[in-house]
Amino acid sequence: LWQQSDNVPFEQSRNVLLTTPKLVGMQEGPLLMTQADRDRLVTLKKAKKGLIRQREAAEELGLSVRQVKRLLFAMKKRGDKAVVHGLRGKSSNRRIDESTEKQAVQILSAPVYKGFGPTLAAEYLASKHGIEASKETVRKWMIRGKLWRAKKEKVKQVHAWRPRRSRLGELVQWDTSEHDWLEGRGEKLYLIAMIDDATSRLFARFVRHDSTEENMKLLWSYLDRFGRPVSFYTDKASLFQTAEKRKRDEPGVEKDPVEMPPTQIGRALRELGITWIAAHSPQAKGRVERNFGTAQDRLVKGMRVAAVKTIEQANEYLTNDYLAWWERELTVEAANPDDAHRRLDKSHNLAASLSYVETRQVRNDYTLRWDGKLYQIERQAVTTGLRRANVRVEQRLDGSLAVRYGERYLPVSECEVAEKPKAARPEKAAKARRAQGRGSDWNQNFNLKKGPKVWQAAQESGHRREQTTG
Repeated sequence: LWQQSDNVPFEQSRNVLLTTPKLVGMQEGPLLMTQADRDRLVTLKKAKKGLIRQREAAEELGLSVRQVKRLLFAMKKRGDKAVVHGLRGKSSNRRIDESTEKQAVQILSAPVYKGFGPTLAAEYLASKHGIEASKETVRKWMIRGKLWRAKKEKVKQVHAWRPRRSRLGELVQWDTSEHDWLEGRGEKLYLIAMIDDATSRLFARFVRHDSTEENMKLLWSYLDRFGRPVSFYTDKASLFQTAEKRKRDEPGVEKDPVEMPPTQIGRALRELGITWIAAHSPQAKGRVERNFGTAQDRLVKGMRVAAVKTIEQANEYLTNDYLAWWERELTVEAANPDDAHRRLDKSHNLAASLSYVETRQVRNDYTLRWDGKLYQIERQAVTTGLRRANVRVEQRLDGSLAVRYGERYLPVSECEVAEKPKAARPEKAAKARRAQGRGSDWNQNFNLKKGPKVWQAAQESGHRREQTTG
C-alpha cells in the first residue's frame, strides 16, 4: 500500500494497489494501477510541484496542454485516482444483460438447435427470436453454457505458390484421372491429360486403360502436334519410375538408394531428349489436379446432356466442346512469347522410341526368342559378329516387330518349331511298371478263408491217403 507524500520519493511507490477510499478516495475493492498510470502520475506530480512546465508535461505524456490542466485540476479534487479511467473495473455500457444471455442459451439448448455453430446460431437468434448479438458474443455464451467447445487455433502452414514458367513448352504436367466419367451409361474410362504450366493449354484423351501403350499413344499425338517440350512433370507412378524392391524388415532410410533402370516411357523420353521431373506430392502438380476437378464437374455434366455413351463419343465431345471451351476461357498468355517446343528432326524415330523395347541375344543358328515365339534372321542380313550378339527388339504400337543391331534393322521372320514328343508322366510310367510286375490276375479274387479245407479238396480230387506200416 502506498499513500502519496511530498516527502516520499515516487520510486518507492511501485506496484501501487489502491484499495481503500481513505487512501485515495476511490470505491471499495482492489484496483491495480498500471505502469502507464504510474508514469503519468510521476509527470503530473512534477508539473504540480513546478519542477517542469505544463507544456513540457504535455509533450512528455503525449497530451495537449488543456488535458494536462484538466488532470491537475482533477488531482486536487480526487487525488491520485484521477490518472485512472473512471470506467475501469466497471461493466461496459454496451454490455448485453445477463437475462438475454440466459434466454439465448436456453433457446440454443433445444434439440432443434443441436450441433449449431456460433455463426449459424447467431443468425437464427436474430431472425427467429429477435436477439441481436455478434457471432463472437454468441460463441462466448455457448462456451459458458457448455454448448460449444472452444478449439485451439491451429497455425496454418503457409503455402508459397510456385510462379508459372515463362515460356510455352518449358514444363508440361502429365497425369491420369480415374472417374465414373459416363455415370454408368457406358464402359469405364480414364482421362489422360497434359497441361502446359505457362499457359494452361490442355491436351487430353479418353482411354480404356491407364497403360504404357495408351500413354505412349497420347505422347505421340502431342509430339506430332506441338513438338518436343523441355520437360514433363508427373507423379511417381510405375509408368514413369521403377520402384526399388526392398524387404519388409529393411527400412528405406537406412539404405542408400539404388539407381534403377528406366521404365519404357522413361527410356522413350531420354531418347527424345525430354527431361522427366517427378512430383513429390499431388499438390506439387496442382495445375493438372485442379483441371481434373473442373473436368469431373463440367465435363461430366456436359456429356450427360449430350447423351454420350461410348468412348468415341466421349473423345469427340472432349475435343470439339470441352477443350474448345477450355482454350477460350481458361488459357492465359505466357510471360515470354517464345515457344520452347523443339521440332522433331531426322534423328528422332517416334515409332522406334515409343515402343516396348527389350534386349535379346542371337543364338548360334541366328534365331532369337520373343514372346514365346522363335524368329529367324534372314540370311542376307547375317554379318560378322552377329552370333551371340545382343540386339534391340522393338514391339511397335501398331503390333509389328523390329530388330535392330547397332544402327541397322535386321529383317526377321517367324519360324515354326517342331513339336517334341511328350514324355510320359512319372506317375503313369510307375503304374505301368507295377502292372507289368504283377503278371496274370488269375488269383485276384482268391480268398483262403472261403475256400475248402485241404482234406476236402483231396477227397474231391479222388486222391487216397497211403497207409504206412510201422
